[in-house]
Amino acid sequence: MKFERSAGILLHPTSLPSKYGIGDLGYDAYKFVDFLEKAGQKLWQVFPLGPTGYGDSPYQCFSAFAGNPNIISPDKLIDDELLTLNEVLPIPEHNPFQIDFGKVIEYKKQILKSAYNNFKKKIKKFEAEFKSFCSENEDWLEDFSLFMAAKEYHDGIVWKDWDKGLVHRDENSLKEWKIKLQDEIQYQKFVQFIFFRQWNELKNYTHSKGIKIIGDMPIFIAYDSADLWANKKLFTVDEDGNLETVAGVPPDYFSPTGQLWGNPLYRWKEMEKDDFLWWRKRFANLFKLVDIVRIDHFRGFEAFWEIPGDAPTAETGRWVKAPGDKLFKSIKKHLGDVPILAEDLGVITPEVEKLRDDFEFPGMKILQFAFGTGMETKFLTHNFIPNCVVYTGSHDNDTTRAYFEKAKKDKKSDIYEHVQKYLNYFGDDIVYELIRLAYASVANIVIIPMQDILNLGEEARMNFPGKLGGNWSWRFTWEQISEDLHLKYFGLAKLYERPPAPKKVETIITEELEN
Repeated sequence: MKFERSAGILLHPTSLPSKYGIGDLGYDAYKFVDFLEKAGQKLWQVFPLGPTGYGDSPYQCFSAFAGNPNIISPDKLIDDELLTLNEVLPIPEHNPFQIDFGKVIEYKKQILKSAYNNFKKKIKKFEAEFKSFCSENEDWLEDFSLFMAAKEYHDGIVWKDWDKGLVHRDENSLKEWKIKLQDEIQYQKFVQFIFFRQWNELKNYTHSKGIKIIGDMPIFIAYDSADLWANKKLFTVDEDGNLETVAGVPPDYFSPTGQLWGNPLYRWKEMEKDDFLWWRKRFANLFKLVDIVRIDHFRGFEAFWEIPGDAPTAETGRWVKAPGDKLFKSIKKHLGDVPILAEDLGVITPEVEKLRDDFEFPGMKILQFAFGTGMETKFLTHNFIPNCVVYTGSHDNDTTRAYFEKAKKDKKSDIYEHVQKYLNYFGDDIVYELIRLAYASVANIVIIPMQDILNLGEEARMNFPGKLGGNWSWRFTWEQISEDLHLKYFGLAKLYERPPAPKKVETIITEELEN
């Protein structure tokens, strides 16, 4: 699929301002969409929207289909008369710049339980809509709701250590547990109903502003997930849940032992038997939530690093071919020419490039990678092709300001001198100049992380790969956005012919610029 020239911002909903300790789908999300419109932005990119598990990573979710309850808006629940003001009080004190996930999860669970109790009293008001939602999503919702209810019953432990009847999904055991956990299962369905309801309202508002949402699909699922528990035959585990092989990447310059991710791998031959039905459902479900899908670790669809399930490191793995060509032909046959972006970073072979290009998926360009040790010239803008997406950095990178500040202090490095010469800029605002370079490039799509839009330092880094804890917690506040910030980015969008906001907004902004 061909993409028009456009610009957007990468910001996960959890990073939005909110008095509840974590960004959510409430009024600040709508205010952010208004900012995007005024800034001439046509795209809003988010991370995976699923319910996060261990480590609070959006790339390790309890489901590839469900939504994250922690970003449900209490204010919207109050609007729907499912919560009273007294039921959300007292709101725990929070750091406006950092998420304390433990505190947030406990608080959100408390108020969602109150909302569920009120929902049961007002069932008539929501009954038809709720039944319709459950029916439309039955395929994944039934297993997910039972999975989460059983997980709650077993004090949050991994499903492999549950009651054996549940682990093996014995038919009689499933019936008994569904009766035993009936109310908790219904609660889990309610939570998903509310998430999808609030998200769809926000998505519709975003569309009304002429803005599209880019979602994110991790190639692998989490081990501790409803997807694995309910579909063991599709993944590399035995009936008891023991991992036979796991995902990762081989040793490289950054890690002499490779990266052992631990995710189960796919039994691709089994998936081919029904023309990749599980994948087709997964894509279809995500396209209900977003307009464009970015596939994380795209190279795994051409070949993946297979590691023995009991291996201590990723060193003992091997490359195994994957049927990516067959999969994407099936997706196109059943879902049409859907808009997909390919995260094609890392060690990319000609075969991976061919798979990407055969389906015309835009690849990714990270400008930080163009300036550093082992720099790759393919990330310099003069080597771009139009069919790509350019970023200053990604969620796994330091912020651009922090990256170049460290480079400037490193007397042994020529990174800072290189970027200055390439930009022909010797001032102090390297971040903005790099953003301008991205806008000026031939790349059809430019996406800038919000941290770089705000020119923030290391304190705003989103993720440190390999570091346990403290990730995914950054938030911004409205005080960090200057009054004229939208004018600066509207001007860039207009100058470099990335379609700006709708006509009525363009007229207003143009007048502001002229004044």
